[in-house]
Amino acid sequence: MSKQARIFLYAICLAGLATLAYGGVAWKIDDLPKFIAYLLTALLASRLKVELPEITGTISVNFLFILLGIAQLTFTETLILGCAAILAQCLFTKRRWPRIEQVLFNISSAAVAIAAAYFTYHGPWSTRLHPNAAFLLMLSAAVYFLFNTLPVATIIALTENKRLQKIWTDCYFWSLPYYLAGGALAAMFGWLTQRVGWQPTLLALPAMFVIYRSYRLYLGKLETEKKHAEQVSSLHLRTIEALALAIEAKDETTGEHLQRVRVYAMELAKDLGLSDDETEALKAASVLHDIGKLAVPEHIISKPGRLTPEEFEKMKIHPIVGAEILEQVHFPYPVVPIVRAHHEKWDGSGYPNGLAGEAIPIGARILAAVDCLDALASDRQYRKALPLNEAMAKVVADSGKSFDPKVVAILHRRYIELEKLATAEPLQAPPKLSTDIKVERGLAPAAGFAESAEPAPAASQAGRDAAGLIAMARRQGEEIVELSRQSAVSLSVKDVLSLLAVRMKTLVPHDAMAVYCPKDDVLAAEFVSGDNFRLFSSLQIPLGEGLSGWVAQNHKAILNGNPSVEPGYLNDPKKYSTLRSALAVPIEGAAGVVAVLALYRADQDAFTADDLRVVEAIGASVGAAIDGRRTRAAGVGAGSR
Repeated sequence: MSKQARIFLYAICLAGLATLAYGGVAWKIDDLPKFIAYLLTALLASRLKVELPEITGTISVNFLFILLGIAQLTFTETLILGCAAILAQCLFTKRRWPRIEQVLFNISSAAVAIAAAYFTYHGPWSTRLHPNAAFLLMLSAAVYFLFNTLPVATIIALTENKRLQKIWTDCYFWSLPYYLAGGALAAMFGWLTQRVGWQPTLLALPAMFVIYRSYRLYLGKLETEKKHAEQVSSLHLRTIEALALAIEAKDETTGEHLQRVRVYAMELAKDLGLSDDETEALKAASVLHDIGKLAVPEHIISKPGRLTPEEFEKMKIHPIVGAEILEQVHFPYPVVPIVRAHHEKWDGSGYPNGLAGEAIPIGARILAAVDCLDALASDRQYRKALPLNEAMAKVVADSGKSFDPKVVAILHRRYIELEKLATAEPLQAPPKLSTDIKVERGLAPAAGFAESAEPAPAASQAGRDAAGLIAMARRQGEEIVELSRQSAVSLSVKDVLSLLAVRMKTLVPHDAMAVYCPKDDVLAAEFVSGDNFRLFSSLQIPLGEGLSGWVAQNHKAILNGNPSVEPGYLNDPKKYSTLRSALAVPIEGAAGVVAVLALYRADQDAFTADDLRVVEAIGASVGAAIDGRRTRAAGVGAGSR
């Protein structure tokens, strides 16, 4: 129990003790048989109690006998009747006995409530309020309700750290009509007592049972609705998890990122005072904001380099598609607007709708900032992770441009603390999807197979020099192939690649060149020249990873990629000269990619589109030579065995 709760408990107990002392001083019993009959009936009625939803408390329906006592008994009799019923309610319980402080609190608060209601009905000012006794009794019932429920709601709020207003409104206020109905019944029994005596008043017990049953039915309905709401909430949670799993299947790097974004976003939602619906919407959107990437080609999502304008146009559809997918879920809170707007910018330069300022949903503003921070501080296909403080500095630099300054200010103040929270929370690993298995059945699709597409021809060049270089590259590639044919016995794959390196030096300036060949789902350096010779010679690049692995898997070139993303590459200027640009193209053979040709330079964005076309032109010719050398070497090896 908190300090505040304990102080409140002591205050109520002192007030109750004072009330009981006053009742003892004013001791008066007018009709002992009547008092005993009322007391025994009230004790029986004390067993008719119901548990309240969502809190650790119960409510009894014996208030009707307390109201009868207020109307027909002395203050002392009413006090004894009420406190005895409360004591019986505490002791005769199916659960374990309550602690002594709980019993004292319940009796004390009941004594205070009885005194307040009794003197509302019998006080010297009562007739001034209203001359009608029935009205005064219903008013006393309302006062008893107020003094009986508020202290209990307060002690629960202080003990369980919940809002007093919410507890009192949700768990007690609905019972006010029952108290008023009890007041009307007590007035009716008072009128009956004046006509035929007090004995028929004992019929209040059946009436009490009717009230008790209506209590139970009402609370049962609440419990049913609560279970239904929990089932719906659980369904939405499972939907979110399933959709997040779909994202994970598309992009395997998002699992940890999504969890970290969720932790950051939830903490910022608390600081910014978002409503419950806004918080739940943000929680779902933090997991689902990239669901629209399901509609983006996989080679664009996993590309370890800059996107082309055409690729970026494809990428920009993912907030719209994500919103359209989630519209079908019918979330009970506004998830869709957050997902649609999570790439909007504070200054209006974002996409897809160009929203600006507070026109962007607050959830989207939070998500944009934390998503960017964690993306900068995480490894990506196209670059290595930045230190967290540098990532935060970049977000701060975009405050007022890309991001809401208010959101960035809170994030900047708490980002170290939030990072610890995100790191401390264990990663909820989703079940592994079967994306890497081979399905043996199914020889061909229903419509049959199409012919394999031929490589697209190089685009026409506007400049004469570029066209000349491309033509020269083709000629030199053909010369390498011809030399390979003429020297069928003496030239190995490395000889072919050495000729390629000599010709390439005159065609495209570069500081280092590496040719990686696939061996058992791994690219190994077959030929290396230039800077960082030992480093590139030692690389073992899994297919699909890094620059060269992505090129080999997707049969697409990369222009001005980041060399540091190659698996095993150490971007350490103390040990190696840092290379900052890479141009990598696939070299195709008869059965697919036979090699990846990668050129590296120290300057940023050093290669041009013309350089790419030149390398693709010579690579298209050399592929046949490499393929032929490998086939011949395999045949020689088989014959020697």
